[in-house]
Formats: sequence, C-alpha cells, structure tokens
Amino acid sequence: MSTRILVVEDHPLSRELVVDLLEPEGYEVLQAQSAEEGLQLAREQRPDLILMDFRLPGMNGIDAARSLKSDPATEKIPVVLLTAHIPGRREELELLESCAGFVNKPLDIRKFPVAIAGFLSQARAGG
Repeated sequence: MSTRILVVEDHPLSRELVVDLLEPEGYEVLQAQSAEEGLQLAREQRPDLILMDFRLPGMNGIDAARSLKSDPATEKIPVVLLTAHIPGRREELELLESCAGFVNKPLDIRKFPVAIAGFLSQARAGG
C-alpha cells in the first residue's frame, strides 16, 4: 500500500504543484480545496500525512488541524501547514499544539519532497 498524503489547498495551481512534486516520489496524493472537504476526506481515507494551507476560505488551517486532533479517527494523522504567512508567537504556540510543523511558500521544489519525507519519517517513529 502506498503512502497517502492529503493536500488541502484552495488555489488550484498551488495544489497542482504539490501533486506534481509528490506523485513522482511514489506518494498517492488526495486533494481537497477547503478545510471542510479536507476534514471529510481525512476521516474517510485516513491519509498518512495532511498538508494544509494556512489561509483557507472559511475555516483556517490551524482550526482545521485542531478539529482533526480532537477527533479520535484522525488525531494521530500529522498535519503540516503550508504557509506564506510567517507565524507569530501566539500562532507558533497553536502550531505546536496541533501541527507537526510548517513549510513556507513559495515551495522550494528541491527541498519540498525531502521535507515531506522527513515529516513522514518522524510520524512513523512516533514523534
């Protein structure tokens, strides 16, 4: 069974870039364009990792991550925020509570797959 990654991103080109960077690495990439759609897919598909845009219409990425962590069905799935926004002190504390980390946008196409492999490795090691 291949490793499944859910990308929750409202911008089609950004979502397409993530897919284009991860599929050649052998990952199965699931896609959602809103936090609500992402939450539903996470519950149904149980991906190995969730990449969540920080700024989404409606529910933002931190609130969506909190929702995932409060649900026994999805609480163990690591969430990595994708953000062009540099988190402030309050947001960094919220990130630590609900997310495995974050990746800055624009994505570095060479470093991104390596970073994702690192998050997956960390999750498999239980941390």
